[in-house]
Amino acid sequence: MKETILNKANEMFLTLGFKSVTMDDIAAELGISKKTIYQHYANKTDLVEACTMHLFGTISAGIDNIREQGKDSIEEIFIVRNFMMQHLHNESASPFYQLQKFFPKIFSCLREKQFAKMNGCMVDNLKRGVDSDIFRKDINIDFVSRIYFTGLTGIKDSDIFPHNMFDVHSTTKQFLEYHLRAIVTQKGLQILERFNEKY
Repeated sequence: MKETILNKANEMFLTLGFKSVTMDDIAAELGISKKTIYQHYANKTDLVEACTMHLFGTISAGIDNIREQGKDSIEEIFIVRNFMMQHLHNESASPFYQLQKFFPKIFSCLREKQFAKMNGCMVDNLKRGVDSDIFRKDINIDFVSRIYFTGLTGIKDSDIFPHNMFDVHSTTKQFLEYHLRAIVTQKGLQILERFNEKY
């Protein structure tokens, strides 16, 4: 039952937002009493934390599986992006804005974990790209990796990228192209243009 509650709560939080969904809503969706939820999770904050850490673990494992496929650096970035869009319900910014505003400690912990994971993966991706002559040899790998993380998280800021002006899906794609065009070699540009059409 604990896992069932976790999965349903995760789905509802990502669709409707961490603040918007109540314990009553989750209980009603599952056809159980709120008391049953409290047997497994002390309060809503406990459930939100469990959901975000579970989601982070699922996405981390998925990214590790993608990295093991041995794709070139550019294709790997596109595959990871598609995987994350599927697992984050197209990365709607609203749930994570609510998480940041109403559960700041959980958000801060999640962001630290996200940065550590993404930075480690991106540094490896960039090194492989440089070695295979897809990325320029003169790039500062640590700088580019951090700019990548900053950009991906920054485009979800609804104050700067209002939802009525910027669709998260297309904005993410535009950011990836913007980012990659700055670091690719001529060989890498041909690969980028091929995958831009494919994805």
